[in-house]
Amino acid sequence: MASTTAETGSLKLVSVLDLNEASVLHGQLTNMRGKDLSIDASGVERVGVQCVQVLMAAANAWEEDKKTFVFDKVSDAFGKSMQLIGINIDHLLAKEIQQ
Repeated sequence: MASTTAETGSLKLVSVLDLNEASVLHGQLTNMRGKDLSIDASGVERVGVQCVQVLMAAANAWEEDKKTFVFDKVSDAFGKSMQLIGINIDHLLAKEIQQ
């Protein structure tokens, strides 16, 4: 959640990304817009579709801004939930964790 520099930010996602968390996540991402962003999803245990929508909209916004938007770490639960929903995030994964 804390920015490391003026141009780079990092965000650690909470363990439960449900409907209640979607507006919080949106606010956090809005505050970080304009910076390269690294997301840590290693602690995520459950993901709701609303938060997936927020994350994918953010990925599109960062792409339009020509800024980096990458998942540095993802939990198995996060990765499997994305697959079940039908979202391919391979292009958003850090090079170190791509399979």
